[in-house]
Amino acid sequence: MLVSTPAVVLSSKRYRDSDLIVTCFTRNFGRVSYILKGILKSRKGKLRPAFFQPFTLLDLEANHKDNRSLQYIKEARISHPLNSLHSDQIKRAIALFLSEVLYATLKVEEKQDDLFDYIETTIKWFETHETYASFHIVFLLELTKYLGFYPDVDINHDYFDLVEGRSANRDTGLYSVSGENLTVLKEILGIKFDRDKEVYLSMIQKRNLLDMILLYFKVHLDGFKEPKSLTVLNEVFADP
Repeated sequence: MLVSTPAVVLSSKRYRDSDLIVTCFTRNFGRVSYILKGILKSRKGKLRPAFFQPFTLLDLEANHKDNRSLQYIKEARISHPLNSLHSDQIKRAIALFLSEVLYATLKVEEKQDDLFDYIETTIKWFETHETYASFHIVFLLELTKYLGFYPDVDINHDYFDLVEGRSANRDTGLYSVSGENLTVLKEILGIKFDRDKEVYLSMIQKRNLLDMILLYFKVHLDGFKEPKSLTVLNEVFADP
């Protein structure tokens, strides 16, 4: 069946000598994986490897068949050019990291309009803004709204329970957050990408908060593992 759908590229992996397996999050079908045969050796085809970098926004025409694990792309067009995202070192590292998180979390093969709109809108915002040091942190916190475990934080409580996903009035053990991490979490929750507000975080604060958020994902998502690209992201932010 020939279908059309907007899509966000989550992953692109070499397969054999000249093929790519590309996983996208699509508006109309959720998560879909495609095999692009011969794309790495063909110079005449309409499909180019550059189309399938992480976070690229595409309009796809594809052949989908029920019960087939890998579908086929007939045509792909870039729907929104991302020049700064793919050329800026820090933005590229953030995009790689977040696309890896999305690849690990978005498993549903069905239409999810609100989630797709959120991802598409924030990628476009990211492309056009120069102040984005906390983008990945805000992105992940807002993502939890769509995954079903957005933090329920009460400013009057001194602890946050990662397992329960809400504030607590006492230390609940290993998965209890308090002190500076909780203060920073309270400050950054509720920030919207369309507002000119930036919470300044030191490199250490940013790393500690991100580690806490990733632990939060591990607690609530079966099989979630620390992204391999986290090391690269930390190195980029550590550079003077």
